[in-house]
Amino acid sequence: MPDYSKLHQWTSHRVRIEYDTGASITGYLASCQPGQGQVEFVKLQHVELISASGKTLESMDHLVVCPNAIVSMAMDEGPRGA
Repeated sequence: MPDYSKLHQWTSHRVRIEYDTGASITGYLASCQPGQGQVEFVKLQHVELISASGKTLESMDHLVVCPNAIVSMAMDEGPRGA
């Protein structure tokens, strides 16, 4: 597993999180959670969601994301049968 604890050192710096699709998220790293050790979530401020073509899709004041690699994705909610 990659060591994401180095992200603690980047607090207050502008960062870019890139994805395999070419999309990215940029913003200022406000905090890491938990506060020490392996980082599970980061809070970004002054955030931009950037498409693979480089277009800004959305801007927001803040966003909490998980910077770790995704190992699985499944539907958690959906139509429920009786």
